[in-house]
Amino acid sequence: MAIFINADSKVIVQGMTGSEGTKHTTRMLASGTTIVGGVNPRKAGTTQTFPLGEGTRDIPVFGTVAEAVETTGANVSVIFVPPAFTKAAVVEAIEAQVPLVVIITEGVPVADTAEFFALAAEKGVRLIGPNCPGIISPGKSNVGIIPADITGPGKIGLVSKSGTLTYQMMYELRDFGFSTAIGIGGDPVIGTTHIDALEAFEADPETEAIVMIGEIGGDAEERAAEYIKQHVTKPVVGYVAGFTAPEG
Repeated sequence: MAIFINADSKVIVQGMTGSEGTKHTTRMLASGTTIVGGVNPRKAGTTQTFPLGEGTRDIPVFGTVAEAVETTGANVSVIFVPPAFTKAAVVEAIEAQVPLVVIITEGVPVADTAEFFALAAEKGVRLIGPNCPGIISPGKSNVGIIPADITGPGKIGLVSKSGTLTYQMMYELRDFGFSTAIGIGGDPVIGTTHIDALEAFEADPETEAIVMIGEIGGDAEERAAEYIKQHVTKPVVGYVAGFTAPEG
């Protein structure tokens, strides 16, 4: 088990042919992620070749998300496009009814996020991000930019606002391993919250303990603590980071 993604997840990459998309698609493939296509209207009908092990892998490029989903059965999209084009990319994925959309892009205007967050809620689509490192279930699937070689599968669930602290915590707890680690992003409006992840980890039989990383600003951590008190039976360790955090 894992939360939100598993070994059967079929991933498309919006922005796969750009420099960041190409780099991280290569890394996702190397970590075992099933990537079934990319999306770029200007390169529709072509393929892009990626190194994979001692050989290569050709990934088809589609003109639209809807075409990619219809052709490949994709159920996850990860987005590597510039901030100005992120809203259009997310809306396209939502309209194509992709169940899970992971938005890596940093600097997305909050008004844009609020708009596509509302649409996602209406359509029943889960968003992770924006401004996040993504989600990994070690040994099963890796969607985003989280390094796959710093830990293995295990019994800990991790949810974090901070990208770099996600990697640090995965490394520090590598002897235990992780069911899923999810970086939710630190923007004012995000798709998946601490509470969403806590609820999923509580329901996941593979997850035995949970680590939650927060940052100062807002009341998300306080609301999560209240949720834990009322609904979570598994042990939870919380860490709130920030140079200007008050003493204690």
